[in-house]
Amino acid sequence: MEALKTLQLFIVPLEESQISYFITGSTASVFYGEPRLTLDIDVVIHLSQKEIAKFTSLFPIENFYCPPPEVIQIECRRRTHGHYNLIHPESGFKADIYPASEDPLHHWAFKNRRREDMGKGFKIWLAPPEYVIIRKLEYFREGDSEKHIDDIKKMLPQVKEELDLKFLVSEIDSRGLTAYWQKIRMLP
Repeated sequence: MEALKTLQLFIVPLEESQISYFITGSTASVFYGEPRLTLDIDVVIHLSQKEIAKFTSLFPIENFYCPPPEVIQIECRRRTHGHYNLIHPESGFKADIYPASEDPLHHWAFKNRRREDMGKGFKIWLAPPEYVIIRKLEYFREGDSEKHIDDIKKMLPQVKEELDLKFLVSEIDSRGLTAYWQKIRMLP
């Protein structure tokens, strides 16, 4: 129930304003796999320079911490690894926002994102499972946190039949993640 409240808090304004996004990270892996506690959501967002003022108005200072437009502009201009947070102090919920960069995987994911109904008319855009797996492998490589491997292992039984394995393996290989992927594939 808390996860749904977190989603609604940050996603409803994006939906209503028609800002292009998709949810990824642990929230997406939980959707594709098995539940686990997560107090934040990861959102990849396609935000033009003209939409930045609109975006900040969706999260008013009375209710949210939202970086100033100048910070968001800087993060949106990064070729890779742009990032900023939205925080709802009253609840403690947080959204990690990742501007869509020049990474071709972002473009692929936007074309292949999935519309999911969360019930009671609340719909979200979710990253495709291949994207979630690739990013989880990258996060594991960067931080050695087993939670990313566990998330992938819990996802695979649920999504293996629908994965585009040719695309997935090619991306994993091109990103130097093959050893981590093979480790997961060999685990029971």
